[in-house]
Amino acid sequence: MDIYEAIKQRTSVRAYKPDPVEDDKLNRVLEAARLAPSGKNGQPWTFIIVKNEDTRKKLVPACKNQRFISQAPVVIAVCGREEMAYQKMGGYWNSLPVDIGICLEHLMLAAEAEGLGTCWIGAFLEEEVREILQVPPEVKILALTPLGYPDAEKVFRPRKELREIVMYEKWGE
Repeated sequence: MDIYEAIKQRTSVRAYKPDPVEDDKLNRVLEAARLAPSGKNGQPWTFIIVKNEDTRKKLVPACKNQRFISQAPVVIAVCGREEMAYQKMGGYWNSLPVDIGICLEHLMLAAEAEGLGTCWIGAFLEEEVREILQVPPEVKILALTPLGYPDAEKVFRPRKELREIVMYEKWGE
């Protein structure tokens, strides 16, 4: 699958088959995330791969009872270290959220190319996830995603037209 097809076909998946994700596919998806760019090449990310069913079930209440999270055979927690991120992005803020966003999108597009589904989970209680996964306090948990084979038809939500979001040369043009 080429990159444009993966971009067009990727959507949030909220139903998963119990089939395990092959290690070679998981490793290719993680490799795509590893290769993502980051501010000053800080690569401030760490991935926690959760396959244990009991642990996945424990994550459900920590993720505001999104039950489909435990359906997927794999859950990936994406963590980051602020001290490894570029400290002056835009002259005033830390690049960690952008860096993590880029690497997670690489992961999600690679998953799509492998025939796997994902769903960016931002609705979670960090301290509860931290306790379940034993993440140290100096590490931020920025997102989670289930990873597995979709068990439902894809639903595509509408997107704005280019003319609604693109300006040329300056604001308002």
